[in-house]
Amino acid sequence: MDAATQLPTVGMIGAGQLARMTHQAAIALGQSLKVLAADPAESAAAVATATVLGDYRDVEDLRGFAKGCTVVTFDHEHVPQDALRALVAEGVDVQPRPEALLYAQDKHAMRTRLTALGLPQPRWASVDSIADVEAFGLPCVLKAATGGYDGKGVWMCDTPADAEAVLASGLRLIAEERMALQRELAIQIARSPSGETAAYPVVETVQTGGICTEVIAPAPHLDPDTAAEATRIAAAVATELGVVGMLAVELFQTSHGLFVNELAMRAHNSGHWTIEGAETSQFEQHLRAVLDYPLGSTATAAPYTVMANVLGGEPGGPRLDERLQHLLAEDPAAHVHLYGKAVRPGRKIGHVTVRGDDPALLRHRALRAAKWLQEGE
Repeated sequence: MDAATQLPTVGMIGAGQLARMTHQAAIALGQSLKVLAADPAESAAAVATATVLGDYRDVEDLRGFAKGCTVVTFDHEHVPQDALRALVAEGVDVQPRPEALLYAQDKHAMRTRLTALGLPQPRWASVDSIADVEAFGLPCVLKAATGGYDGKGVWMCDTPADAEAVLASGLRLIAEERMALQRELAIQIARSPSGETAAYPVVETVQTGGICTEVIAPAPHLDPDTAAEATRIAAAVATELGVVGMLAVELFQTSHGLFVNELAMRAHNSGHWTIEGAETSQFEQHLRAVLDYPLGSTATAAPYTVMANVLGGEPGGPRLDERLQHLLAEDPAAHVHLYGKAVRPGRKIGHVTVRGDDPALLRHRALRAAKWLQEGE
């Protein structure tokens, strides 16, 4: 609790762009967001006055950070289980709880649990050797059981040589079948400790090089039965795993139906569109959920909203500020979010959101804006 405002203090482990945008949502609610940053130059640390420097892997740093926090939550899933369980044992309100977060940290645990729940997912197996991979069948997808994100820790293997190169890393791996996709979808649902849930519309996500580059909300031409099935899957995962906060369920849409790809128990790139495109942003909703406040409306604010990620470009060309001014002059209705991060080629440095009633036109506008901010032309 904040002594000055008598309103909650939410502690967020991690200080990336998700924490930065959560900080913006916390301001409107009068809440204090305290962030644990590894470096003062991190995205949220640059704007949040309540920033603590420390190592999210160090239980003593976590203990010190948690003091005075009403609840502790995350902008990434990499905090060690033993450290989180130590905090819970000492009375810290950690949301989502470690036993739920495990399924976003460990793909083997996730696949095992979803199998037990009877939820649709690709055929998979734990693999330790080339014999295991060949018995599973090639081509396949090999995934690191822990630590992967934004396409990292995922390998498309066509031959035994491909698989052997991955196995040589010594990582704990699972194999998944390579499915024939129609497209990729995602759905977000919030759940509070009291069990209230609120689901957002199903969105279409577009991946480039393993990184999400576009989100179209809601997913165009999605039949109501498929949308209802996605919502059922998300609600089942949130409830059965005891998730508190935002849950993102990434899905494969195929000719045989929907299959669960990944889970994230935090705000997620597939939900950035909600800042302008929904009645309640995912960032405000996450705060409401972890504090057990009533959840906000997930109704859309426009027929369609399209979000495009802005990636860092090669050095040279107009300064980023010049690019931003040009874009705002050309498309005054575009909503630009820059994360205050140093520009590196391929790094997510922001996103652009546009709203309207023609998804094809919106995609063109959003991608053009993102390309201009990346390349300056």
